[in-house]
Amino acid sequence: MKRLLPIFLLIIGLSTTLNAQWVSPGDGITYTLPDLVAATEGVVTNEGTVFTIHQDLTISYSDVLLIDNQVTRIDAPGVLITINGSFTCSHTGDRVKIYGTETQQFSMRFDNASECYLHKLYLSDGAGIKVVESDITFDDVKFVYFNTDYCHAVIDIFNCDPVINNCYFMLNEGSAISSPANGQSSPQITGCELDANVDGLNVPQINLGPGGDDTIRIVGNNIHGTWATFHTGGISVADLMGIGDTKVLLKDNTIKDGRYGYNQQGQTISSIIEDNRFINNNHEDNPMNGGSGISIYGTSTNNKAILRNNVITGNLWGITAIYLHDIDLGTEDDWGYNEIYNNGNGGVTYDLYNNASCDIMAVGNDWRVTDEALIEDHIFHQVDDPSLGLVTFIPFVGYDGMEEITLEETDIDLSKATLYTIAGQRVRYTESLKPGIYVVVTEKTTKKLIIK
Repeated sequence: MKRLLPIFLLIIGLSTTLNAQWVSPGDGITYTLPDLVAATEGVVTNEGTVFTIHQDLTISYSDVLLIDNQVTRIDAPGVLITINGSFTCSHTGDRVKIYGTETQQFSMRFDNASECYLHKLYLSDGAGIKVVESDITFDDVKFVYFNTDYCHAVIDIFNCDPVINNCYFMLNEGSAISSPANGQSSPQITGCELDANVDGLNVPQINLGPGGDDTIRIVGNNIHGTWATFHTGGISVADLMGIGDTKVLLKDNTIKDGRYGYNQQGQTISSIIEDNRFINNNHEDNPMNGGSGISIYGTSTNNKAILRNNVITGNLWGITAIYLHDIDLGTEDDWGYNEIYNNGNGGVTYDLYNNASCDIMAVGNDWRVTDEALIEDHIFHQVDDPSLGLVTFIPFVGYDGMEEITLEETDIDLSKATLYTIAGQRVRYTESLKPGIYVVVTEKTTKKLIIK
């Protein structure tokens, strides 16, 4: 099939050139579908509120395609719809459906388009939607049964920052959303549902290259990979060429039952990863291909990640750090409060695997145990291999299991101990400590001090 694919695409391209198409004149006209029936001389026809586009259709710069209440369905088998002007939906009824067929998929291209608003649509049997340097919003749109004949993903973006809000992607052959390695795009992906996209390939459902001037925001989405052989990756952001300065906000997402949760790879990336749930991403036992709740693979130490308040459980590796990186899982002044537990494989727990020479601060996290030795057993780092960086995980959440120390014993240890409040704030030792619980940390022990 791979040998035949370029020939097939060439034939399609030749066929498109030979077939008639309709291009709007670019006179600043707004076209409804009934307007196109009258203007296109058979390229667009209708039966009541059901319209059929028979040949390629282009809305030129300054013209507008308007979907209003006169439309319930658009059939566009084998057709390319190109928007160089604007596309907007003003219908107020049920979802307008746009269909290809199983053998004749439709495709769409937004190229330098402006003020495009796709709202309350149901798109099925497409070959992909290319968005090139265009101002576009997808709001409450459902995408199903797309293949990859025209794009690598359902929505393939280049050098723009689309808004993709409250959309649903399911059972599509490729990724839901992608951007290339040679462009800069910062999509805003919020409140979306992604289920079982990418048929059998080790490709994530959201697969992004370098970001633009704005921050890539992936917020409040549910990403599942649970259907049959689909078990795909969740999210990947990669900048392998060091283009620009990629900023990522990954917040309040649930990413579960896939090959991996979140992969950040390359350089010039800075991410804030907070309030997410990475659960049971355990369908890839090769750590270079997946299996981690979170993987940070840096080609330089300007691949940065700050992690706070995440739940990371049921993965083959909880957090994997590879090569060069700058990872902050919690500091003395700003605890991580990540819940990292029950990650592992082969009978061994791997909650945090530092496969790099870089140190990691991981203060103030909840490992679901309060025994220092047990937490140490769940972390792979310099203690296990001297060539690796050190993970500093003390103090940590949960002090009930700590041995209690008296104030007099604290005096003895003072030269070698560091004192923290229960909230993780480092304090100077004085004889007038306020009542409360403190943590006394030495090189080898962590103990609890109660001042009454």
